[in-house]
This record gives sequence, structure tokens and C-alpha cells, in this order.
Amino acid sequence: MDDARWMQEALAEARAAAQEGEIPVGAVVVWQGQIIGRGRNRKETLKDPTAHAEILALREAAAFRGGWRLLGCTLYCTLEPCCMCAGAMVNARIERLVFAVRDEKTGAAGSVYDLVRSPWLNHTLRVTSGVLADEVRETMQAFFRTLREGKDV
Repeated sequence: MDDARWMQEALAEARAAAQEGEIPVGAVVVWQGQIIGRGRNRKETLKDPTAHAEILALREAAAFRGGWRLLGCTLYCTLEPCCMCAGAMVNARIERLVFAVRDEKTGAAGSVYDLVRSPWLNHTLRVTSGVLADEVRETMQAFFRTLREGKDV
């Protein structure tokens, strides 16, 4: 599998988010060996509480596929998804989720909740975590360090 390759793409989106002053989270949706959806956090830019990286990547992938069912797709994300994003992945019928770092406060793919593998929902995802975790963690830590120091991002 090309997990590291696709996570590099998600990390590039995260770094672009950081350059825009957004929390550095990035995501890509891959289908048949190609990226069909990209997203990065844009909540501040768009003034939209749903503008998470995963949601934006899912929207773009659905537009590419011409429908909301994203069967056979893998979503790569730098940070473990929240409940909203995990629910959207279940609804979209994403086959697999790959993320880099766990979110011990709001993670919904095994840390706090496990919506993506809930036996009570109509669909479950296969999950892989820890891909490029050190690189992603450093990117996030650098962003928050810069914020604490009061510097421009």
C-alpha cells in the first residue's frame, strides 16, 4: 500500500492550512490510485464550523464521483477525525481511514469514541493509524508553538 505517499499529500494540505493561519489538518480521498478529493481546515477562512479538512475532501470526492457514496475510497487525514467527520465518513461509505496522530480530546476513530467501527451503525471502516505520525506531530507542535509565541504563522 502507498499509505506514506498519500499521507504526504494530506500533510501538504495541513501545511497549507497552517500558512493560512488555520489549524494544520489536511486530508485526501484516494480512489483507484488517484486523489479525487483534497481538503484542509478552513473554519476561520470560510467562517464555517463544518469546514474541516475531511468534510471538504469528502465533498470534492463526491463531486468527482457524481454521488455521495464513496465505496472503495480511502480517506487519509493527518489528525484522527472528530465525531462530525467520522459520521460523514460512515455516511459516505468510505472503505478505509488512515490517519497519522490520535486526538485524545475529540478523536472518534478509537481514542475517545469509535464511530467508524461502531456495530450500531450501518457501515464500518477499516482503520490504520500512526502513518507519518512524527512528521505530522512536529507540524502541529510548530504551529501551536508559533501561536503561543505570538508570531505570525
